[in-house]
Amino acid sequence: METLPIQVNQQSQQAAELMVRGRDLPWLLAQWVERQPDKVFLIWAANPGDSFCDGADRQWTYAQFDDAVRRVAQGLQSLGVKQGQRLLIHMENSPDFLITYFACALLGVVSVLTNTRSVARELQGNVALTEVVGVVTQRSFLPLFDDIYDLSFVVASDTLLEHDLLTASRPVNPHCDLRVQFTSGTTAEPKAVLSTHANAIYAAQQTALGYGLNNSDICQVFVPLFHTNGLSTLVTSTLWVGGTVLLQRKFSASYFWPPALKYDATWTCLPGGAFFIQALRQYPVPEHQFRFWIVNCSSELAEHFGITRREHWGMTEMITLPILHDPHHPCPEGSIGRLAAGIEIAISNEQGKPCLPGEVGALLVRGIRGVTLFKEYLNNPEATANSFDKDGWFITGDRVYADAEGYLFFADREKDLLRVGGENVAASEIEAVIYQTGWVSECAVVGQQHPMLDEVPVAFVKVNKHAPGDIKNRLIDHCRKNLADFKVIRAVHIVEGFPRAALQKIAKYQLCEQLVKTQ
Repeated sequence: METLPIQVNQQSQQAAELMVRGRDLPWLLAQWVERQPDKVFLIWAANPGDSFCDGADRQWTYAQFDDAVRRVAQGLQSLGVKQGQRLLIHMENSPDFLITYFACALLGVVSVLTNTRSVARELQGNVALTEVVGVVTQRSFLPLFDDIYDLSFVVASDTLLEHDLLTASRPVNPHCDLRVQFTSGTTAEPKAVLSTHANAIYAAQQTALGYGLNNSDICQVFVPLFHTNGLSTLVTSTLWVGGTVLLQRKFSASYFWPPALKYDATWTCLPGGAFFIQALRQYPVPEHQFRFWIVNCSSELAEHFGITRREHWGMTEMITLPILHDPHHPCPEGSIGRLAAGIEIAISNEQGKPCLPGEVGALLVRGIRGVTLFKEYLNNPEATANSFDKDGWFITGDRVYADAEGYLFFADREKDLLRVGGENVAASEIEAVIYQTGWVSECAVVGQQHPMLDEVPVAFVKVNKHAPGDIKNRLIDHCRKNLADFKVIRAVHIVEGFPRAALQKIAKYQLCEQLVKTQ
């Protein structure tokens, strides 16, 4: 099997540049504001108990959404926010989230998007790393920032809509920094992935073309907007075709179908499929207008829900989807799809040689940084450098294989990541918090299979003489205070020693086998 040429050549760079030249996110919104000002861009479908918009549904046309964006942009300018600075956006899904994000893009301000399940300790680290000038959040989250310093302001998002319209516009610049999103990797702390307007433009058209989106599509969005999946895969690709976003605060099995039927949703995404599928199976399936779901499920379940299933592979650093299902040609069961147009990947064995069909190997991706790949890990040049091999391939940390016909299948993760209800969680981050107690001499966090969440974190610990008698409960309580709720360990197993692998590292797979035996 021949290898592809390794170096990104000048022609590839020129092609990527031509694809995004003269385009950025404000340009994309402006196109549709001019061409279809009265078409509905955003529908807010309030879940029962939501306080936003007094708990009522609401709609924004393209022109109305642009109006709100310009009011918030003026409000940010009145606070002294300048082009090139960074602003932390800490919000649950809401119209305010999208309006603030697009207002930052209009000003050339970099949005730093944080997980709303983060605790104050994690937010303090986010602020310090990204050097944001201020915070825009929802009123319920204001107390989280009371003790966080080095901020010029912390404001509630609804106050920014009270300003006049911003009339000025900056020049189009696809290579202007756009946003920072955090991803859990193999280190103890999440890395800040910096991407550009060019990344957003490339990802929007790549996803829209790859999934065959059109102007009449209505995308139901309940996955978090602070994740790449929600913001790039769903919202920005919908904007690319001038479609409509049907936004909900969060997933609710009991309130999934009502807005989908009311507004004729045509597609959606259910990442970490088991959690969503198990929840939705409790309810009858009505007649609907869905063309497809992006979901990992069997053909039998797809038939049960009356949908075409599509899968993909991506990660925060990709911005777009290098691997996805072709909308015109069904993939075999279990496949994550095929290589998307304009993307290059390699599957490499332990000797660095290309894998043969059926052989599992490391997945590598090649592209143009700041266009088809993320720009860098913000303020972490060492992590950025270490994420690429000597030939310029990005090391994903995932292992896949291709069959004889070119369909790709996910195998496992090289990185020590847990997948908890659609969230990526670094075991090392939880372990670092456990070590803070001083009660354990050694610990290992692994994922235990869970029928709804895929897996949940549990800890194996070797205690020391300072450990309290009720250490199991105390460790869980300590994690609750210092970690987002989905990262909190669900159980503690006390051990005398650990199984070892090469270089005396803990053999975590053997710990996982013990969990299976004790279920």
